[in-house]
Amino acid sequence: MKTVLFKKTLFILFFLASFIGFSQSLPLSKDAKISVLTCGLGNESYSLFGHTGIRVSDPGNNFDVVYNYGTFDFRTPNFVMKFAKGDLQYFATVHSFADFLNEYTYEKRSIYEQELLISLALKQKLFDQLNAVLASDERYYTYKFIDKNCTSMVVDVINKSIGQEIITKKGDTDKTYRSILFPYFDGHFYDQLGTSIIFGTKVDQMGTRIFLPFELKNSLEKTTFQNKPLVSKSKTLLEFTKETPKSFWNNIYTYLFILGFVVLARNKTVDKIYLLILSLIGIFFVVMGFYSFHQELAMNYNVLLFSPLLLLLVLFSVFKNKLWTYRFSLINFVLLVIYFLFLINKAHFFITLPLIITSGVVLVRTGIRNKKPIPIII
Repeated sequence: MKTVLFKKTLFILFFLASFIGFSQSLPLSKDAKISVLTCGLGNESYSLFGHTGIRVSDPGNNFDVVYNYGTFDFRTPNFVMKFAKGDLQYFATVHSFADFLNEYTYEKRSIYEQELLISLALKQKLFDQLNAVLASDERYYTYKFIDKNCTSMVVDVINKSIGQEIITKKGDTDKTYRSILFPYFDGHFYDQLGTSIIFGTKVDQMGTRIFLPFELKNSLEKTTFQNKPLVSKSKTLLEFTKETPKSFWNNIYTYLFILGFVVLARNKTVDKIYLLILSLIGIFFVVMGFYSFHQELAMNYNVLLFSPLLLLLVLFSVFKNKLWTYRFSLINFVLLVIYFLFLINKAHFFITLPLIITSGVVLVRTGIRNKKPIPIII
């Protein structure tokens, strides 16, 4: 969600040197305020879902800073492999509020603030906890898309400081994680398609955990503590209307055009290329399911559509083995039917339906081409 690197590094170093070493003895003034910041959606892949931060403002001590849990470093050795495997280390950082505000102004993303209505003692405990995290190895954590991200970490640190699990999800607990994610991809069709097919059964579970910034914002509005609201009414610090990107290629029309071409071409070579691409995607899904620590990628039933067995079908077709080409056409068609029936009640049914239809046409067409003719005796 939030992926900026060490911006304003000099400020951070000075801040840590001044405060963290003495976090237990640095008293907040009576005017100190701690609030949760919810940042609007962006159009980069890391910002599609928004961002959550914690602001600590203390005029008496003359500082105003924002703590972030969603930072990672592109310079990490083997960055891509670590990210894919799911052991990339994210970390907590702190920035001045002025820099934070300027960054989101530049990116034209809204910021909403909800002040925590807790005692000064609890504010102090939360402030100490935030600084203790920054001063220890706890600042690093292994990112998990649902279970451990910039929003869930904020929930955890506030609950820990209060001493009870006061912040829980309010609303949409009867929807799956996949259904909750779907609306966030407006204007990003292939991101929506990609996440639809790469995620497995975990995202089909009911979304009972807070894992998105606006889920936290909405839940905070309905949370009470000691018979009073936990947060004040949401205050808008920045307001921008998210611009939905328009792309010549990143839309449903290119998707339907390509699949329509495969269906209407009725060309053996085109069919082989199509099935080969699907099989390679399927092999990638299987490898990632075993290789990656991301639980969202495990148990991916979408391999029934992107079946690695399609590769054998293509190979038998290339070597003109009609019998086994026909058999594997039939096997993969059966898998496709099972996938279709399994997918009917899933959130990504309609976005994958064109692929299902195209695959069905190609498999039937391939099977008919290679079916042994039945002799007719007169």
